[in-house]
Amino acid sequence: MAALLTLFALPGHAAEFTPPQGCKLEMTVQNRGCTVSQHYRCSVDAAGDQRVTIFTPDGPVYQSRIDKETRWLESTNLVQGVTDLLVDQADDHASFSTLLQTGRDDFDFWTQSDDGQRLHHVGHDELPGDKVTIDGVPLETTRFELTTFSETGEVLIERKGQQFVSRSHGRFYGGIEHSTDWTGAVQDVNDSPVTFAFPGQSGFGATRPEYDCDLQMVGGDEASPLLRQLMILKEALI
Repeated sequence: MAALLTLFALPGHAAEFTPPQGCKLEMTVQNRGCTVSQHYRCSVDAAGDQRVTIFTPDGPVYQSRIDKETRWLESTNLVQGVTDLLVDQADDHASFSTLLQTGRDDFDFWTQSDDGQRLHHVGHDELPGDKVTIDGVPLETTRFELTTFSETGEVLIERKGQQFVSRSHGRFYGGIEHSTDWTGAVQDVNDSPVTFAFPGQSGFGATRPEYDCDLQMVGGDEASPLLRQLMILKEALI
């Protein structure tokens, strides 16, 4: 992990993202909510796997890897140094192909962190049929609901909202959502994509977020660290 972090742009410096050795950066996405996402693939991964590293103004905060079905294979909180891995056995793994073919995908799976925490994730994604184009990229809107439980069955996070999917990119992008956690903290956020930069285009590899960074959170209590993490991971992983 330390070796990977040395490759990332440092906060406060106008630098570009350089993926780890053996990996190729494919796309940089500037999002609402003051984040920028670097999407890349690595030769050591299975065919169809994708990785993303998410930056805030303070630097890289999360990185993750999904497979061709957008399953949450692994994710790392780069601030706290905690990694979550997908548990192989699941009642119903997430399936991007099912969503695209039928218009709905239900999922019911577990993740386990390297600090011993096990989380149970249950929910669904739907395609209502609406299509949009953002910065020249054709996307489809989704509706989703997601509940995260503790290992003992306590409801930790309840989330619902709207996101975007790209059939050609084979992944989800953030959108507008309403979230609550077990403490009663509430957040309404918009982390929709604003611009897409590909190799050779302006902004490709840029690590400084450009949108909504001067806005302060209003209208709700501050979210718990777990809720903030899962908000980012829904965009990055599912």
